Parts: sequence; C-alpha cells; structure tokens
Amino acid sequence: MGLEEQLPNGILLANVEKLVNWTRKASMWPATFGLACCAIEMMTVGGSRYDIARFGMERFSATPRQADLMIVAGRVTNKMAPVLRQIYDQMPEPRWVLAMGVCASSGGMFNNYAVVQGVDHVVPVDMYLPGCPPRPEMLLDAILKLHAKIMDEPINAKRAQLKLESGERTPMIPSSERYAPKNWAQRRRAERQQAAQRRELGSDPSLGALDPAPKRPRELKAGR
Repeated sequence: MGLEEQLPNGILLANVEKLVNWTRKASMWPATFGLACCAIEMMTVGGSRYDIARFGMERFSATPRQADLMIVAGRVTNKMAPVLRQIYDQMPEPRWVLAMGVCASSGGMFNNYAVVQGVDHVVPVDMYLPGCPPRPEMLLDAILKLHAKIMDEPINAKRAQLKLESGERTPMIPSSERYAPKNWAQRRRAERQQAAQRRELGSDPSLGALDPAPKRPRELKAGR
C-alpha cells in the first residue's frame, strides 16, 4: 500500500512498562545526603573524571521533593535516623535507596549504641554498596546495577505477582563486563586506557581490570 515508503528508516517497538522504566532510570535525581567520609567519594563522581552527568544524574537535589534516589553515604546515628526517615517520606514515588559503604549497610566498625547497625532498619534499601569507603567506580557500578533493576520493575501489583510467581530475577552482572567492548581492538584499547588511569592514580593494577581479552583472530595475526 506504499506505507513502508512513508515510514522512517527504523521502527522501535516497546511496551508501556519498559518505556516507563526507561524514563525513570534515565532521569534519576539523587538527594544530597552525605554523612561521613563516603560522601567525598560520592561528590567525586560529579567531577569531570567520572562524569555522572552522562546518566542524567548531575543534579544533586537539595530538596527531597525533587529527588527520587537517596544515596546514604556514611554512618547513620540514632539521632540522625528520624531525620533520614523524614527526608525519605518526603520523596515522591517511585523512590530508591542506595546504602553506600559498610557503615550505612551494616554499621561497619561502629558497633555501639550510638550508630544504627544498617540503614535498612530505618528505610528500605534497594542496593547495597560495600567498601570503606567505596571508590567512585564502585558507586557507578552500583548505580548501573540499580538501573538494571529499575528496567525490570513491574508496573503494577498484578505484574509484580506474576513476576514473583515466575521466580524471575534481575542478573547482577558487573558493569565492567556488561558494557565491555566485544570487539578485540576496542577491548585492547580500553585495557590500555584503564592501565594508564591506574598508573596515574597509583592504584593496584589488578583493580577493576577486565577479564582476559579473547585471542586475536588468526587472519588478523597473519596480517590478512
């Protein structure tokens, strides 16, 4: 009928659930809630080296009514717990919580009466990030895994029940492997860039390294 000639070159098909979840994960606004040394690492991801703006998250909101992701960076004391809960209650739905560091996740080294032994006693946690303190790369990895969970979230109670009965779970694949280049040349280039960055920072060469690259194809090795 000639309809194909009037259409653009590509057609994108998606259901409402995937489209809504894509818009949610692509426009997350974190709330500024730094409590201890982990907050320094959280602020670092906003710099030019790690550039959290590429995920649409450069705006750290100072008001909970305009934020949907709470990054609890640091230990939570019993005195601060009611304030944390109040800020969480003021955040609009849908909202998510990321416990950054061992202190926020389980109390860490502060096993005493003054520190809450895990922020999950105060608010529900969607993603736990270990480390004392975790590096910015680890925070970005946790955020990307949270994005993967958001993309698989059911849109209503019926869909949630069906997903629960089916036992479907989001695979938590490390970001260095999920988004690693598959091409041999691009993978080697990424490895060289990571090695140069680790030398510049003076860190362990094995930290954050990709899995061994596949062997170069024989025809490329022979120069054909």
